[in-house]
Amino acid sequence: MPVAVITGASKGLGRALAEALAERGWDLVLGARTASALQESARHIGTAYGTRVVAVAGDVTDAGHRTELVAAARGLGGLDLLVSNASALGAEPLVRLEALPLDGLRAALETNVVAALGLVQEALPLLRAAEAGTVIAVSSDAAAEAYETWGGYGASKAALDHLAAVLAVEEPELRVWTVDPGDMQTDLYAAAVPGDDDPRPSPDAVVPGFLRLLDERPVSGRYTAPALLQVAR
Repeated sequence: MPVAVITGASKGLGRALAEALAERGWDLVLGARTASALQESARHIGTAYGTRVVAVAGDVTDAGHRTELVAAARGLGGLDLLVSNASALGAEPLVRLEALPLDGLRAALETNVVAALGLVQEALPLLRAAEAGTVIAVSSDAAAEAYETWGGYGASKAALDHLAAVLAVEEPELRVWTVDPGDMQTDLYAAAVPGDDDPRPSPDAVVPGFLRLLDERPVSGRYTAPALLQVAR
């Protein structure tokens, strides 16, 4: 069975994507900081779909945790898909750049960029050995558009986009996709903009866009889930 590592997998998009892959028979290594929520997600997915699911609690900024995630994948037989989904905002709620704590910006860059690259570096030997090694970096429209208060987070995601683009050039045998999932109703968004009750799609609603990429394996590049879903219809 194919094996995926997904960070930020205890809830939201990470958990939704994990469930969709498990339904297709994938074995999973799931990472997140909150051990109790992660264990619950892993138990539910493993029981519901009968696949092997390994929960590895920890912070993706910790090199030891990244090593554990890849070691767990190796224990399942290899690594076919690495999904960097864990994210940090830099400030909760979001603030204008004039008020953005520099330590918050550093934290966003550490989680969204440095840790993502560190995990790729750890995983590359297994990804290169896979028949269809794939990296998905979860991006944001804030990486490409200028939205008030989203400057720090958007800058970190723009840097992630560029790292992924260079990785695709350097590793032409892999597929490397950055995916902007669009607006979603998640805890991350609620922390970013508390009190915004406008309706937004659930993470489950955008997962088919990710699955379309895995099914069709287009060239490495940047994709948006809404566009992928529109094409799918």
